[in-house]
Amino acid sequence: MHIAEGVLGPPILALGGALSLAGCALGLRRLDENRIIPVALLSAAFFTASLVHVPIGPVSAHLILNGLLGVLLGWAAFPAIAVALLLQALLFQYGGLTTLGVNTLNMALPAILAGYLARPWLNREGWPRFFSAFCCGMCGVAGAAILTALSLGFTDEGFATAAKVLMFGHLPVAVAEGLVTASAVAFLAKVRPALLQRPHHSV
Repeated sequence: MHIAEGVLGPPILALGGALSLAGCALGLRRLDENRIIPVALLSAAFFTASLVHVPIGPVSAHLILNGLLGVLLGWAAFPAIAVALLLQALLFQYGGLTTLGVNTLNMALPAILAGYLARPWLNREGWPRFFSAFCCGMCGVAGAAILTALSLGFTDEGFATAAKVLMFGHLPVAVAEGLVTASAVAFLAKVRPALLQRPHHSV
């Protein structure tokens, strides 16, 4: 779901860069010192998961884990995702430096919104927690696909078909992501429940 260099127009690049910069600044400002290690670990997990591509029809897809970052990190998901995308661009030429802001916004914003909506049910036992985490993971991917498609669509009408293929191609990934996120949250609730207790100022 990385948008490469030379695809988007200057207005989209500027808007995405400005919003991502604001999101990263807010995430860093609200990041508690004792949560730096979880942020680093989840950023590394995001970095690794995005490197494993699976062909789905005419496109390839991969796990993103942005929904999981939204659940556990809140606004700190912005800098965590930005750092991972920067390293991917520098080391593997995934995405690019000029599109870093747009790619960060497309993946981080839906994750934070989904995590915020799921938050009231995460501390409940059983199916409420599992279902809310599943929806968070699924909506994180679906939201990222929609924003990426909109970024392409607003740049050039010729990208409309590619945008539609990208959205529908990531539907199976959204379901898989929901299951992964729900399973991870259920596991953390048993072994490290403190990770699910986000400080009141983190959202």
